[in-house]
Amino acid sequence: MGRYARRVDENQSAVAANLRARGYSVAFTHAIGKGFPDFAVGRYGITCLVELKDPLKPPSQRKLTDAEAEWHDTWKGCAMVAETADEIVAFMEEQR
Repeated sequence: MGRYARRVDENQSAVAANLRARGYSVAFTHAIGKGFPDFAVGRYGITCLVELKDPLKPPSQRKLTDAEAEWHDTWKGCAMVAETADEIVAFMEEQR
C-alpha cells in the first residue's frame, strides 16, 4: 500500500449500504492501493470492480489519480468509475 493510507470517499459507506439493500454483495478493496478500485460489487454471478468518486467534490478532485488511470487502462475485466449507487446498478444491469 505504500507509505500513505488510501483516502476513502465520504460517500463510500452510503453507496455500499444502498447497494446491499438492493441485493448486491459489496467488498471493500480500497486498502489494496496502487490504483486498485475502491470495492468489488457482485450480483447475478457478475463481479465488477468500482472506483468511487464523490459527486459533492469539485471535478478536479474527482479525477482518477495517475495510479487509478493506469490500473483502469490495463485491466481486462469488469471495472467502472461511478459516483452513485444508481450508476453502479445501471451498469450491472447492462452486464446481465
